[in-house]
Amino acid sequence: MFIIPPERITNMKVAVVGAGKLGTKVIEALIEGGHSVLVIDKNEALLDKLSSQFDVMTVNANGKEIKVLYRLDIDTYDFLLACTDRDEKNIVISSFAKKLGCSKVIARVRDPEHMNQIDFIKDTMNIDYIVNPDLSITIEIYKYLVEKSTLNTGIFTSGKVSLLEFQVSRLPTLIDTPLTEFRKILPDMLAVAISRNGKIIVPHGETIIHRGDSIYVIGEKFPILELSKKVHRKDKLVHLQKVMIIGGGKTGFYLADKLSEFGTAVKVVEKDEERCHYLSSHLNDVMVLHGDATDLSLLLEENLEEMDAFITATGFDEENLLLALIAKQHGVEDVIAKISRMSYSDLIELIDVDMALNPLDIVASNILRFIQGSKRIISSHLIQGQAEIMEIIASNNMALMNKPLKNLKLPHGIIIAAIHRGITAIIPDGNTVIREDDRVIILSLLTEIPALEKLLRTKKTLFPTS
Repeated sequence: MFIIPPERITNMKVAVVGAGKLGTKVIEALIEGGHSVLVIDKNEALLDKLSSQFDVMTVNANGKEIKVLYRLDIDTYDFLLACTDRDEKNIVISSFAKKLGCSKVIARVRDPEHMNQIDFIKDTMNIDYIVNPDLSITIEIYKYLVEKSTLNTGIFTSGKVSLLEFQVSRLPTLIDTPLTEFRKILPDMLAVAISRNGKIIVPHGETIIHRGDSIYVIGEKFPILELSKKVHRKDKLVHLQKVMIIGGGKTGFYLADKLSEFGTAVKVVEKDEERCHYLSSHLNDVMVLHGDATDLSLLLEENLEEMDAFITATGFDEENLLLALIAKQHGVEDVIAKISRMSYSDLIELIDVDMALNPLDIVASNILRFIQGSKRIISSHLIQGQAEIMEIIASNNMALMNKPLKNLKLPHGIIIAAIHRGITAIIPDGNTVIREDDRVIILSLLTEIPALEKLLRTKKTLFPTS
């Protein structure tokens, strides 16, 4: 979680080196937020594609060359993000840009050997923020598996407002209820998200609450705490004893390391023999198995049905989904899949996994919160790695100001969850109007990051950067 002192809102200049998937995702959100973006890449075809989609300045060059950064006046930029396909290059580019006067620099670094000495790298190379997609997704999986009990009193509390997650089956009156009837059952509360078959949904009036759903409810702190006493069992946290991870890549490595340190018996199945040798020599108390996880006999021999959790983290979405389905069919309680393509979103619900995560969504959100955070966001927290709940300070030059919420035409993946106005907490309805200096709590799916940035976009630059 970021805890950030509020400052005046301003549009910024951001340079992005590397026009791959991560760079493109961040660029789109920054453009929607009204910021000036420069993209540097050696691949001219990628740059042509970007410039046809977005209003960006592109430069076909090697961002590692000091003369290129100098010629582009990098000292006038607020941020530089280095997200090429090589860690070393990203570290060097960020360091050079900082030395040449860029205000803040961000580097994507993925190699575990670099992460083991990340503080030294940051200090020595003068890098402000380092992001790691594999470690980011690992943290979200770890929180889900190991820290479930932290949800007992709400995972997000600010001022007089708290957010609570619970199984709908613990409050049977909600089962098969349309959202339009929700407040008749829980007055002065708002359902802001539903977890259904591994997918986070932002509910709306036509949404029906199902028996197997988990629901996220926001309201004033003390009524939420009273509700928590009714819907949570004291023994909710299940001991995590046995976990199987499919795929010994960077995500599998980080997750096995953290779970082993927690005291869980971990098995990693990896088909590449050389990678198995690396894992065996770099992981403590982890069983590394060389084999093809699509061979069901191998999984059954390794006691698949006795696992408390099963995580698929190969580099292939189709394989991850297939293996997740197999694990569910064999009764594993918690099944988590790493998925990169949003086109598989509907398929995820049919498979009934417990959690499906996209590392690009998570790390893009982390980058944007670092870039935008000091300008407009007080705090931010991820929910199951698929949605973000944040608190902002409303300013008169934001698009969401001074009109009833029902007139904002919010995307289906975004909801205004609560408002702090002075010492008063407001659980909004369609007629609620956001005023200047309100502290507004917003929940957004990570897939809606560009739309969220557009919503928070300033109408014009009122306070130019120095």
